Amino acid sequence: METVFSKHDQPTGFKGLNKEEEEDLIGQAECWKIMLSFTDSVAIKAAVELGIADIIDHHGQPISSQKILGNLADAPSPDISFLLRIMRVLVRRKIFSAQKSETGETLYGITPISKWLLRDSKMSLAPMLLLENHPIHINPTHYVSDVIREGTKNGTPFYRCHGYEQFEYTSLKPDYNRLFNEGMACTARIVSKAVIEGYRHGFNQIESLVDVGGGIGGSLSEIVRAYPHIKAINFDLPHVVATAPKYDGITHVGGDMFVSIPKADAIYMKWILHDWSDEHCVKILKNCRKAIPEKTGKVIIVDHVLQPEGNELFDDTGFAFDMMLLSHNSGGKERNEENWKWLFAETGFPRYNIIKIKALPSIIEAYPI
Repeated sequence: METVFSKHDQPTGFKGLNKEEEEDLIGQAECWKIMLSFTDSVAIKAAVELGIADIIDHHGQPISSQKILGNLADAPSPDISFLLRIMRVLVRRKIFSAQKSETGETLYGITPISKWLLRDSKMSLAPMLLLENHPIHINPTHYVSDVIREGTKNGTPFYRCHGYEQFEYTSLKPDYNRLFNEGMACTARIVSKAVIEGYRHGFNQIESLVDVGGGIGGSLSEIVRAYPHIKAINFDLPHVVATAPKYDGITHVGGDMFVSIPKADAIYMKWILHDWSDEHCVKILKNCRKAIPEKTGKVIIVDHVLQPEGNELFDDTGFAFDMMLLSHNSGGKERNEENWKWLFAETGFPRYNIIKIKALPSIIEAYPI
């Protein structure tokens, strides 16, 4: 006998379905939802480009669509019907709030999500959102199935799409390079804040620190500002550190992490290893091992630890990042704990410790003894 569900038992909203019919209908609905999930990013991107969150925030209270429209920059003939449809989606996704005024007018307000879209805020994800939704960034994803069929002999998805690898391409496209740097800078500020707050005991014990792949030293400067006793080296390619500003307590050193790394009590790497294959990471970590003291040294890695069965706050985002790395980097990937454990065993780090912080990545300490 077929099981018939009552309206209280089934999430579909349809009456009289048996279990097979219900599962089939739910499957169809989920397929549609996943298929069109990119449209949420389309709506958020439009909101960031228009500066809607900033407009509402500057007013200090919920405002109408007409007021939003009236405050748009460079909008000679704005279309309110399009705006209303965008706002309808963003309210449904809780990116903005909506309430009725005494006159029945809809007023839009800021939510905990849209606070992260404020372009005028130091702690903003708006630049990263624009980067992740840029055609140069997204288009390589359409080549993933080709690489699955043929391997990487004809290049990564990014190379197949653009004719260059990602880091080469940024040097050829100034606008994309600017967008890329702004995206990296905004996430660096957010993650660095979480690292500094979540690793107090760790930094207090360090006298000298090398930031491998530290760019122009922004992240390291935040650490040294919070822990001024640390003597720090910002280590990156010579042409990168050549443009780095001066910071108190920081020496800029140019070099190649695949050749050697300056010596210090500890090595710091934030979102470096996930860009590289296991073979590359083994070379980097072996050089780290040579650069730190045998008994007291450590490597501090800020990277994601994938949880295959995880259902915590940032778990899904880790898998999304892995998909982008699959499209953009040759061998780059997010790693689970077993992957990290293998890397450490291969490179002379028999002991490690994972510390969760209030951000997307975790801190992973690796010790030589």
